[in-house]
Amino acid sequence: MSYSVGQVAGFAGVTVRTLHHYDDIGLLTPSERSHAGHRRYSDDDLDRLQQILFYRELGFPLDEVAALLDDPDADPRAHLRRQHELLTARIEKLRKMAEAVEHAMEARTMGINLTPEERFEVFGDKDPAQYADEAEARWGGTEEWAESQRRAARYTKDDWKRLQAEADAWSEQYAALVAAGEPPAGEAAMELAEEHRQHISRWFYECPYEMHRCLAEMYVSDQRFKAFYDSVRPGLAEHLKEAILANAARHAA
Repeated sequence: MSYSVGQVAGFAGVTVRTLHHYDDIGLLTPSERSHAGHRRYSDDDLDRLQQILFYRELGFPLDEVAALLDDPDADPRAHLRRQHELLTARIEKLRKMAEAVEHAMEARTMGINLTPEERFEVFGDKDPAQYADEAEARWGGTEEWAESQRRAARYTKDDWKRLQAEADAWSEQYAALVAAGEPPAGEAAMELAEEHRQHISRWFYECPYEMHRCLAEMYVSDQRFKAFYDSVRPGLAEHLKEAILANAARHAA
């Protein structure tokens, strides 16, 4: 069984011109010729073409491909092992690239228009898009969500760094307040609760007191939020909840 150059081009997904070039440089010379002098490729030729296309896909130049395939000491099993190693490395590289693209897509979904380097500089090993899908599922239809997207899309790296610095400073103050034994309904705790509400309003969306109350309940009921705040200082989530409720009550009064 032999195949014409057109048939082989169709099998392999390459052009006839490519096969002619491989023949011209001695990389893939057809085993047979028809009576009219046309190229005819055998099954062995197709096997060699498969090897060529594999190494080309991995970025090997044609002269290196020829050297690999024409080595008289080459062991077919060693060839397969090498192909497996190269494929495994390629798969891992592509997997990492896919992860990077996914994170970039998620960050875009959140409106965070930063390069990967800038996101790492601002957020470190924290992923700002970790709960993007869940947040959109919960609040995607609200005006608050839309407003937070609009604002975040405008923020530069410096804006995000200021936001983070402000949040970190607040966390330090609140942790010190809890450590000092200040009560949630005390003046100091309520003032920091008010700063927390204003931070949200300033950077993300307008947060009236009723909404702040809802957030306070979530900080305790959702274990992820609770773990986040309690990682700053044990007991901080519950303390902050009570301070937010007390602050909202005093402003309502």
